[in-house]
Amino acid sequence: MKALCVFAGSNAGTNPIYAETARALGEALARRGMTLVFGGGRVGLMGAASQGARAAGGKVIGVIPSALQRKELAYDGVDLTELIVVRSMHERKARMAELSDGFVALPGGFGTFEEICEMITWAQLGIHRKPCGAVNVAGYFDGLLGQFDRAVADGLLRAGHRGLVVAESDPDRLLDHMAAWQPPPLEFHLDWSAT
Repeated sequence: MKALCVFAGSNAGTNPIYAETARALGEALARRGMTLVFGGGRVGLMGAASQGARAAGGKVIGVIPSALQRKELAYDGVDLTELIVVRSMHERKARMAELSDGFVALPGGFGTFEEICEMITWAQLGIHRKPCGAVNVAGYFDGLLGQFDRAVADGLLRAGHRGLVVAESDPDRLLDHMAAWQPPPLEFHLDWSAT
């Protein structure tokens, strides 16, 4: 993996370990020579991850819709390797996916859940064959991961697809697991180039 997309909250949350872990993930990416691709905001956990990467000498690419540029207090590009301004949230995700070799969720809200779940769904459908993970610090994603397990138990998600999501509480261990991850065989092949 050369570049990792990180989805994270635009708020820091009430537990200081979230921001510490976000910075640690950014630093770990920089140590490994990996580019951090993220939502482009300098606030919250997304800002902490980018600050950690930049402080450690890493390359950071932000992708932000023009409508959120002011609200999320986007970097002006000076503190980033590159800031890409797009028109919509859909374009943002597509561009982030293009630039990345994998996807990780840090703690966050609806946007973070939606973003990582969409990337997991894309992996399930074969739109990409890239690893998806969650930094499950302080058990933040226990409920979501438990819901995935419930979906398997209730026959709503194939057991093989549950392996599309890697979770670890430590960023370095998560990156190790993602580097070793192998995609499960596709159950069906769809031609996404025609859509």
